[in-house]
Amino acid sequence: MTSPTGLRDLKKAATRDALGMAAVRLGKEHGFDAVTADAIAHEAGVSTRTFHNYFSNKEEAVLHHIEVSALEWFELLRARPSTEPIWDSLRHIAINLVADPGRDLDDTFAAARLIEANPALMARKLEMHQSLTRKLGEAIAERTGTDIDTDLYPNLLQMAVGGAVTAALNIWVTDSAGASTPRALIEDAFDQLRAGLPEPQGRSAGSTPEPKGRSAGSTPEPNTLTSEPNRGA
Repeated sequence: MTSPTGLRDLKKAATRDALGMAAVRLGKEHGFDAVTADAIAHEAGVSTRTFHNYFSNKEEAVLHHIEVSALEWFELLRARPSTEPIWDSLRHIAINLVADPGRDLDDTFAAARLIEANPALMARKLEMHQSLTRKLGEAIAERTGTDIDTDLYPNLLQMAVGGAVTAALNIWVTDSAGASTPRALIEDAFDQLRAGLPEPQGRSAGSTPEPKGRSAGSTPEPNTLTSEPNRGA
């Protein structure tokens, strides 16, 4: 049974999420410059005072989804068995995040597009990205007995995994044929990384493959690490 304190925390988290997504929806519909704290609060069904209890400004509200997605990686990695190989842990997390039926990837893409279209938001996101990726890097370093400040491994691993997830989701978004699922693309991306990215068979060195549409990918919170796919690409 959930305690009263736990219920309050869940309610606060739900309100914060609702405000964040309301800010994204309004920004997408009307342009970010036209969005106000009053409008966000009204869209989420709360008072403006409640909005300011959760966010200092509309920029924080829009970036909330990205921050939550990135922190989720950190928390989920800390929760994985300490004896599990780091690649297995990260693969498990990535697959479960994109395959979660309760998660709408369209929310992630909507937030990403809004942020990329606004220089001020993009600058704030880059600042957030530095601190959030370091937290994940520290968790990887802790699991692998390395040092985030002196060893390449945790830094390379988090960048490789973030890039793999972003690439997989971008292929899924731009593939009009719909031949692959996010999960299948993420699995393929991790398989290729762990194999050392061998050159695809049947292609000569330096050759350019013929376009094949979405089926070219063999088989994708947050936030993406903090790297977000460009759905409109």
